[in-house]
Amino acid sequence: MTIQFTGLPHADVAAIKQRGTDVYGLPVERQTSPGTGIPCRHCLKVTPEGEDFLILAHRPFSGLNAYTETGPIFLCAEACEPAAPSAGVPPMLTSPEYILRGYTGEERIEYGTGRVVPTEDIPAYAAELLQRPEIAFVDIRSATNNCYKCRVVRADAT
Repeated sequence: MTIQFTGLPHADVAAIKQRGTDVYGLPVERQTSPGTGIPCRHCLKVTPEGEDFLILAHRPFSGLNAYTETGPIFLCAEACEPAAPSAGVPPMLTSPEYILRGYTGEERIEYGTGRVVPTEDIPAYAAELLQRPEIAFVDIRSATNNCYKCRVVRADAT
C-alpha cells in the first residue's frame, strides 16, 4: 500500500486568505512565528522564525455531520508552495506522537481506528488503515490539543 500525506488544497487556502475569515466567519488572526510549533497546513512545514502566520478555525471536510470536527489551524501568512503529496512524514510533524483516525467516504469516523501513534510509526499505521476498503482517508491530529494537522490518502486517490 502506497500512501501520500497531503496538505490543505491550494484553492482552499487561497480562498481563506482572500476572504480573510475562517469557517465561522470570524477574521483570521495574524501573528509572528517564534520558529517552532507553528505548522502550516498548506506547505506542511514549520513557519520560519520571524515570518507571519495566520490562526483560524477550519473544518477539513466537504460536508457536515456529527464527525466533521472544527478546530484551530495555522497557515503561512505569505504565499507558500503547497506540499507535494509524499509518502514521507511531513517536516511539520515534530511531536513525538499524534492521533490518527480513519474516516469513511461519508466523512464519518470509523470506530476502532483512532489511536495515538509514535511519529515514526505513522506511515505504517496509516497504510494499515487504508488497506481497509471502508477507510477513505486518515486524518492526523495533535495528540495533546486534537488540532488537525494533515491527511493521508492512498497514492492512487489523489
